[in-house]
Amino acid sequence: MSRKALIAANWKMFKTPAEAKAFVDAFLPLVAGHDRDEIALFPSPVLLPTVIEAAKGSNVAVGAQNIHFAEEGAYTGETSLGQLKAVGGTHTLIGHSERRQYFAETDEIVNKKLHTALKHGVVPIVCVGEVLAEREAGKTAEVLKTQVTGAFVGITPEAAAPIVIAYEPVWAIGTGKTATPEIAVDAHKIIRAQVAKLLGAEVAANVRILYGGSVKPDNATSLIGQEEIDGALVGGASLKPDSFAAIVKY
Repeated sequence: MSRKALIAANWKMFKTPAEAKAFVDAFLPLVAGHDRDEIALFPSPVLLPTVIEAAKGSNVAVGAQNIHFAEEGAYTGETSLGQLKAVGGTHTLIGHSERRQYFAETDEIVNKKLHTALKHGVVPIVCVGEVLAEREAGKTAEVLKTQVTGAFVGITPEAAAPIVIAYEPVWAIGTGKTATPEIAVDAHKIIRAQVAKLLGAEVAANVRILYGGSVKPDNATSLIGQEEIDGALVGGASLKPDSFAAIVKY
């Protein structure tokens, strides 16, 4: 498989600068020399300079949990791509389910953010996924196709290479419930087929699709080991160095 797996840690609203530095200091020796996969940490905005400095010169990238689509302006509380790049951030999450659920982010906003991230040369991880009611109603495929289509409006095949997609079944985030490998693979196939429909077979064959939703050391191998699954977006299990390192080494 030519797609290099990406194992990403989403720390959400956890850790102080001291705790973040302690994590990186403990984590780096555990993954030193690990080049099979890409590794990225996504801390809160105020932690970015600390984490980037601590990870400097290592095999670990650092990105933002969220960015704004505007270059700059009167958007209190937001982070611009220019600010992220200025402190050394290389990646960003876009459209995480918690952003959609709690902050009313729409597919249109996700699309605007994606365009801005690509313009600035930052690697975007576009998050998609269904809630429990949608899955139980048999609407998973419909939801995923709609979200992927909305995110990719105006994106050309030529510009799409850096894009990563993360499939997050919302019912499995922070609940302890995990999609079985079979459920995850089916969803990834739906997403990849939609990318092929929008941007062509070559783009679809190369796009990395991560799984996110209660990934832990004991289920990482069964999930990331699937041919359709190109890595993981890890929440709670990424907060401890040994736990996240175990997932990286699935």
